[in-house]
Amino acid sequence: MNLRPLGDRVIVKRVESETKTASGIVIPDAAAEKPDQGEVLAVGPGKRNDKGELSAMAVKVGDRVLFGKYSGQTVKVAGDELLVMKEDDLFAVVEK
Repeated sequence: MNLRPLGDRVIVKRVESETKTASGIVIPDAAAEKPDQGEVLAVGPGKRNDKGELSAMAVKVGDRVLFGKYSGQTVKVAGDELLVMKEDDLFAVVEK
């Protein structure tokens, strides 16, 4: 990937959501909502505090994260649709 996020930004690729409900009903593509989970592809160096010290990022490459439905800025790189967002826009890391 040719993107390197700056500051406290992360690059996330949406993961495909389930196309079936728990009861087995198939959801057509037109009715499916955008997934609100993704995989972190790249992280920036972190945010600087008031003293100029660099704060470490809480997420790392490979983490599966939850984010808001309309969070981040969508960019296309090599045919892939990626999201660039601040670490503050992430809600949680999904533990496996």
